[in-house]
Formats: sequence, C-alpha cells, structure tokens
Amino acid sequence: MWLKPEEVLLKNALKLWLMERSNDYFVLQRRRGYVEEGGGGLTGLLVGTLDSVLDSTAKVAPFRILHQTPDSQVYLSIACGANREEITKHWDWLEQNIMKTLSVFDSNEDITHFVQGKIRGLIAEEGRHSFAKEDDPEKFREALLKFGKCFGLPEQEKLVTYYSCSYWKGRVPCQGWLYLSTNFLSFYSFLLGSEIKLIISWDAVSKLEKTSNVLLTESIHVCSQGENHYFSMFLHINETYLLMEQLANYAIKRLFDKETFANDPILDDPLQITKRGLENRAHSEQFSAFFRLPKEETLKEVHECFLWVPFSHFNTHGKMCVSENYVCFASHDGNLCSVIIPLREVVAIDKTNDSSKSVIISIKGKTAFRFSEVKDFEQLVAKLRLKCGAASTQCHDISTEVPISSDSTDPSDNTELKEKMKEQSWNILFAECGRGVSMFRTKKTRDLVIRGIPEALRGELWMLFSGAVNDMAANPGYYAELVEQSLGTCNLATEEIERDLCRSLPEHPAFQNDTGISSLRRVLTAYAYKNPKIGYCQAMNILTSVLLLYAKEEEAFWLLVAVCERMLPDYFNRRIIGALVDQAVFEELIRDHLPQLTEHMTDMTFFSSVSLSWFLTLFISVLPIESAVNVVDCFFYDGIKAILQLGLAILDYNLDRLLTCKDDAEAVTALNRFFDSVTNKDSPLPSSVRQSSNVSGEKGNYIRVDITDLIRESNEKYGNIRYEEIHSMRCRSRLYVIQTLEETTKQNVVRVVSQDVNLSLHELNELYVLFKKELFFSYYWCLSCPVLKYHDPSLPYLEQYQIDCQQFRMLYQLLSPWAHAANKDSLALWTFRLLDENCDCLINFKDFSSAIDTMYNGSFIDKLKLLFKLHIPPAYTEVKCKDPSKGDELSKEELLYFSQLHVSKPPNVKKVASLKNSPEKGKGKVDIQAYLSQWEDELSKKEENIKDLPRMNQSQFIQFSKTLYNLFHGDPEEESLYQAIAFVTSLLLRMEEVGRKLHSPTASAKEFSGTVCASGGPSEGKTESHLKKDPSSLREEPQWSFAFEQILASLLNEPALVRFFEKPVDVKVKLENAKTSQLSCRTKI
Repeated sequence: MWLKPEEVLLKNALKLWLMERSNDYFVLQRRRGYVEEGGGGLTGLLVGTLDSVLDSTAKVAPFRILHQTPDSQVYLSIACGANREEITKHWDWLEQNIMKTLSVFDSNEDITHFVQGKIRGLIAEEGRHSFAKEDDPEKFREALLKFGKCFGLPEQEKLVTYYSCSYWKGRVPCQGWLYLSTNFLSFYSFLLGSEIKLIISWDAVSKLEKTSNVLLTESIHVCSQGENHYFSMFLHINETYLLMEQLANYAIKRLFDKETFANDPILDDPLQITKRGLENRAHSEQFSAFFRLPKEETLKEVHECFLWVPFSHFNTHGKMCVSENYVCFASHDGNLCSVIIPLREVVAIDKTNDSSKSVIISIKGKTAFRFSEVKDFEQLVAKLRLKCGAASTQCHDISTEVPISSDSTDPSDNTELKEKMKEQSWNILFAECGRGVSMFRTKKTRDLVIRGIPEALRGELWMLFSGAVNDMAANPGYYAELVEQSLGTCNLATEEIERDLCRSLPEHPAFQNDTGISSLRRVLTAYAYKNPKIGYCQAMNILTSVLLLYAKEEEAFWLLVAVCERMLPDYFNRRIIGALVDQAVFEELIRDHLPQLTEHMTDMTFFSSVSLSWFLTLFISVLPIESAVNVVDCFFYDGIKAILQLGLAILDYNLDRLLTCKDDAEAVTALNRFFDSVTNKDSPLPSSVRQSSNVSGEKGNYIRVDITDLIRESNEKYGNIRYEEIHSMRCRSRLYVIQTLEETTKQNVVRVVSQDVNLSLHELNELYVLFKKELFFSYYWCLSCPVLKYHDPSLPYLEQYQIDCQQFRMLYQLLSPWAHAANKDSLALWTFRLLDENCDCLINFKDFSSAIDTMYNGSFIDKLKLLFKLHIPPAYTEVKCKDPSKGDELSKEELLYFSQLHVSKPPNVKKVASLKNSPEKGKGKVDIQAYLSQWEDELSKKEENIKDLPRMNQSQFIQFSKTLYNLFHGDPEEESLYQAIAFVTSLLLRMEEVGRKLHSPTASAKEFSGTVCASGGPSEGKTESHLKKDPSSLREEPQWSFAFEQILASLLNEPALVRFFEKPVDVKVKLENAKTSQLSCRTKI
C-alpha cells in the first residue's frame, strides 16, 4: 500500500527494522522479529505488542519502503506491505518507472519533491472513490488495511470507523482497536504473544447499553448469543455508543424489514455508508421526530441564534434548523419555545443592515419571525430565498365538511360555561402566539393541552400538533384519489374492516347510523390501500372512530397516517413490534421510578400484558370516551412520552392496592375498577354518550378521579423524562424484542422439525443458527440476488427463512460427511434439486435438516436410498462445466442455472402441485380447503417403499458408480472399498447380461421400451411404431437398467461397504468446525 510520504529518522528506526534491499534512492526494510513462517521469539512478541498498542502500521505491514535523500539522515516512508509479494511488487514498480527518471534531476531537493508528488498522485488515484468522504483519508487507509488483514472479511464489508479502547477479558483489560463495519463489530488486540480477535455480527446483538461499576467507570456492554462483552476507555464514549446503536439498528432493519429498507437507496447500498453519513442521518431523524415533520425531510443546516418572542419581549437562545421545506426553531430548553415555519407559508425573507446579523422571515397572515446573531446570515438569506422560490405556493382548499359528531352535544349550562372559558383561554393564546402551523409553542401551550382541548378546536389542534397538517398540505387531492381507487376492492383487509365497523364505539350516536359507518369504512379502506404492508390491524378502527368525532374525514385520514407511520412506528403490523418495544421501555421506566412495585411483582411480563391495550389504543379501550380524548390531546402534543407518563402515574396512584394483590388476576381487577372510576367533570358530552359508571357503594375504596388531575400529576412527577432518553431506550429495547421474537421462531421451527429427524434439540438449534447465518451472509454481500425473498414474519415459521442453491452448496461443504468427494458441487446440486419439490429454487430448514439427518444418522439403506435418488430424475441432471480446468467445480452462475432445470411433469401432477403450493387464491382470500388438503396429505404420508423407486438407467448407474468411488477416496479402507465396488458393479452387469440373453429379441425390445418409459423416455406405443418403421432397431443392443433392490442386495454382501456407510459421524465436532469456519469460507468466495 502506498503511504503519504512522512519523515522517518533512520538512526532510531534501525532498532526495529532490518534492511533487505537498497539502491541510491530507496530502501526496503523488514520489521525486526517478523518471521514469515511464524514465531519470531521474544523480539517478535515485544515488537508486536508495541505495534498493537501504539497503532503502528507495522502490526499488519511488516515490510516498508523508504525514499532516501542522499547525504541526509532523514528518510521518507512511501509504501508498506503485509507480505513479501506485495512489497516486492511496489519495489519493482519503483525501479521500472521512477529510477530512470530520477537520474535527470540535478538537485536532491528536486528528486525528493518529484517522488513525493508521484506517491501522492498514486494515493489520490487509488482512493478517489473509496476514501473521499472520510475525515482523514490517509489514516483511514491504514485502518482499512489492518481491518482487512486482521479479520479476513470480504472486500464488500465496508469499514465505517474505528476506535482505540480496552476489551475486558474477565477482570483483565486488553488494549486494542475496535472496528465498526456495516455488518460486524470487530476487536483486535496483541499483547505479549496473546492475540484476541473478536467478530460479532450486528444482527446477533440482543443488548447494547452504557454501563458503569466499581471496576469500569463507564463502558459499553454488548450481549450477543448469551455472551457478554465489555469495552471501555474510549476517548469519546457517547459518540462511539451512538454509532454502535445506529449500526445495530441499521442491520436489524435491513434483515427484518427489507422491503422498507430497499426504498432507501443510501442505506440499501452498504458501500455508501460512512460515519459522517450516519451521524447526519441520526440528526435528521431526531429533527423530523421532534418537530413532527414528514420522514422525507433532511436536516441541512443548524445555526445557533436568538429568536425574538414578541409577547414576552425577550430574545430566547436556541437553534435554527433548516431542511428542504421547513425552517424550525427550538430553545435550548425545549419546553420554553419552539416554532415551525413551512416555506410554503413564507412571503418574504429579509436581512438587517445593522450589526445584529438578523434574518427576518415573513409569512402569510402578516406575521414575522426575527432571528438574530445568525452566523453567515447573508448566505442563509440567499439560500432561503432560493428555496422559497422553488417551494409550492399552492394553498389547500378548505373543505366545508364538518366532523360527524358536531350535532351530538347537549351540554348543561355549567359544562358549556367551562367549555367557553377553555375556548377563551386558547383564543388569548392565539392572539399572543399566533394561530396555525407557525404558532409559537410555549409552556403555556402545554398547560392548556393538559387541561383538555375544547371540542370546537380539537380537530384543528390535533392536525397541528401531530404534523398531519403538513402532510395534507403537501398532498392536495390525494385522499379523494385513494378513496376512488380503493372503492370496491376486496381482500383480507377489507373483510376485516367490514367485520369491525360495527364494533367501533357502538354506543356513540355518531356510529349508530350509516353516515358515520361509511366515513369510517372509507378512511380505513383508503389507508389499507395506501399502505398494504400494514393494511388493517385491530385497534385501528377504535382510534379512527375517535379521530372522526373531532376531525373531518380527510383530516382523520392524515391523522391516522401520522399515528401509524410516524408517532407509533411498527405498532400496527402482524408482530406489533413497536408496541412491544414501548412496553419494554415502560418496564424499564417502572424499574427506575417505581422500584417497590418491581420488587413486589415476581414477573415483569404482567405489565406488558396489562398495558398492551393502553399503547395500541391510547387508553381509548380502557378509559371512558370523555376521559380518553384528553389523553389523545396530550399524545398528539407530546407523543409516546405522554402515554408512558400517564401509565406510570396510574401505577403510582394504585401502588398500595397493587402491593396487596396476591396474583395477576387480582391486580388486573384493581386496575379495571380504577379505570371505571376515572371521570371528566368538564366534558360537554351528553350523558347518553358518556361511558364512565357511577361508582357503587361496593367500590367505596375507589373514589372518582378526574382525568385532568391525573394527567397533571403525571406531568409533575414524570415530566422530567426526556425525548432523548425515550429514543435511546427504544433503540435498546428494539434489539431485545427482535431477538426475542427470532428466538421464538427458532424454537417453533426446531420443535416441528424435531419430530421428523433423529438429531437432538441442541444439534437442531446449532444447525438452525448455521442455516440462518448463511442466509444473512447473502443479505450482507449479495444484495441483488433475485431469488432471495424478503423476510416476511406473516408467513408460517418454516417458510420465513429459505435458502437457494448457492447457499445450500456452502452449507453442504461445511456439514456434509460426503463433502470431500471430487464431485461435491454436483452432489450438492442434486441434493438441492431433490429437496426442492415445489420447484421454486428455494428450500426451508425442514428440507435441509432432513437431508443432513439422513447423512448423519441414517441407516445403510437410508443413505444408499438417498444416493440412489440423487442419480435419478428429478434430482439428477447431467452437469457439464464450462471451464474444464476447474474439474468438477461449478461457478455460482452454473450452479443456479442447473438448479432451475426441472424435469417436466404430467399436466395433472402440475395441477395438484400448483394447488398445494398456492393456498391463497383470488384477491387475498385464503383457500382453507387447499390448506386442509395439504395437511391431510402430510399426515397420511407413509414411508417410501423401495419398490416404488424408478429404475436407474445406464448413464445414471455409471455416474452413481463414479460418486461411490469419489466418496471412498481418502478412507482408511480405500483399497478394499474400491475392490468391493468393482466386484459389485461387475456382478450387476453380468446379471443384466444374463437376463437379456434369456429373453427373445422381441421381449428385449419390450423390456427396453418399459425401461425407457420408467426413466422418463418415450412411451410404449411410440416405441412399437418406431420398431415397425425400422426393423433393424431390433438388432441393436438395448440399454440396461437396475432397480434399487438389485443394487441394495449386491452392496449388502460387501462388509466393507456396509461399514463405510454405517460409520458414525461426530455431529458435535462437525457443527463446531462449521461454526468456526463458516465466515472464512464465505470470505474465500
């Protein structure tokens, strides 16, 4: 590798380097203590330790080339090499291209300048594409060299960054280097001959957290596959931890949410990922989440500045954040003041001429925002003016439609007065802070939200606080188009929607007529059409019903979009991962804030089971409707933070009762009675709509609790929980939840498969890990492989992970006891074709484990039957390698081509197969009868009778014999095995010859016809007509064939052959070897 020329003092360097070659201008040196055969003695250990600790390039590059300036002790290092071949290549290039040119220079200074310029040019050309985005390209090149040499990962593995740190092995810290790449966390240390090399794939990480204890003041704890790893002594531990968190979640998302991930062109290509890019992405995500902006918004600039707050008459210090379509501001105390300015609302952008460096942004409605002390304010004004010129000035038409519940209120005089007072308070706020998307959001705004938003303003403010108003403004007419396109569609989602329509707030008058039901149907169907990945999930109907009570139909649709896709991500899908993640966050908060409750409860999963409906329906399903809408108010303003705070307040309020409960059922009853006692004394809803019950005398202990007081208490006690803390806890919990779900999948698959194989549960677990890892390797480095399907958790457990022929070959070579055969690629291909019964070029774990089990634990007959079936259709196909020099080795393209060649089947067989393989037909409807038929076939499937196997023809038998010869190669009884198979082959041929002589020519022809038919050749009728046309064909010697019974009987008479196939295989050792070599085998490819 060429290095940026740096000065080296040769006098001191001679203590650590030995000279191997030299000329007038260059010196080639070898690191002292480095011996190519390994070892190096004490000197090698000391030098190696020094290199590792000091991060010397020599640790992985024991050779180097120096440029020497004549008559000087100063030399310049210009190249290094990991081995003699690499450094010799550089040396030869210098002699051929540089040496002749240097002789024309007159001065030594000119020679040095020329060499430096030439080497820098080579480095620039070499790293033009790879390292341009890195902060220090030269150091990164050196780190990349070490990363590649230490861990031997494929070239496609992208190194993101690296850190110096200590890895704790027991109680001993080992100083070394931590390398973070797109798919792996890797650590390397070399101290006094003790080498530590650690490689952990991000998708295997179940816990990632910052910890501290007596020994470690601050460290990063990584848990992978039950093993704990601790890293400490970082220079910037927070930066390191956040980057590790991002990479872990990035890997989880790529492997388990591939469809969404593929829509992101940057993350979908690992070679585009850099440390700076990940940091920018994290800032953009935090920016869009905090201000509730569309996910597409990217943070472009951040400026420290002051914003003039007119109603308070002071400048508040904070940050101005600029994206493609918005200018936002948040004070350093986020609760003090924040503003969102859509560029579509901007009418003018000006700057002041004084020293205040001010930017003035004027919007529609005669409102202006003044930002002062803005660095580079002139350039900012120019950029914003350019953006505003490109921004759309279309104003979305205001619909005259009204919420469907507008005529359902009949309040008493007292509640009507309170409602008017609330509206008056908000009107005063609007007068001070402005109204609409660009209003100032202050502490007073939060206080009014906690008191409850007035009925008349609820829809408007929900749209504003959720950010749905921006989505609707950016997509005028989109909802009407969706309604028209989704009209009349019939699928599983629409059927579920129809079933749940009448269950959505059935006691509310708004949903007791066709108007309300029709609106609910249109909103849910339109959303299912827009986002088929989510479609429709239970709880969406309840949430949408409440949205329709206060918002217009189109607004309710955009509110639903905001909730499902931004505010509660991954909540409404089949695995409700988002809800499970937030429940894990809730449990962590309970441990932190209510430790006495944690000590009392023996099982924390109680809180998960009881709180699931709280999160999925925002308390709508457990609280009376008049109280639940106040919770929804807070949710749209504060996000999930409001739900977590309220959950803690509810448990705190009932703490004494819960501590006296003896079991979970009693605790659930106590909480349900509490929810019944929650009221909203300020609600203007009529009594016919209200759901709160009158607390009877039997429930005297449960006094009425006003929802406003409960929410206020939750803010006072738990309002110090920060958004950043919740985001970090969500990231940590997501890893744990995903790994828990994956472990459940593995247990279910292993339990099903264990009934059909002789492998132990432990062996099946190990085999499953290898199977899944091989699939993941393809996701890592073979992104464009068309046959690989995205992970779909909605599929049955066995079908969630399937491998293609290339991946099967890798596993076959790692695990099969027959992988030493010369034609191992052909054997792997035929085995895959045999297992791929539905001809989709994919097999699942059950298919894979059945074949491995036969090779490991099958009897002599089972193994022989497997080999026999591999050499007859549909498994067998003639394999011809394009490159004869490679022998029997097949390229990836050849392997995939041969795996897709299938023997044609009769039409009726095809029809049955297609029925079995597609239980889903029509528009999303599931054909239950097809599933039942398939299940019945599997239950009635009997052990295959050897008499049912077709006969093996001449060419197939010849290949079968070659395979046996290949299998015997290298065996201790190789000679006797060869003699045995030669005897058996000769015996079978003689038997067939005798059999043919006993029959007349006509009989032989008929037998030949039957044999050809059995092996997939022409039918008997066609053969007879051919014989009539060409009588001379009778004199031709017909092909011979063998039945499995003949081959079996002959082989059973040879003890050496029986011993070979019944020889036990040490499965444990085989699996261990496969685990340690799986990654290195991939690297070689």
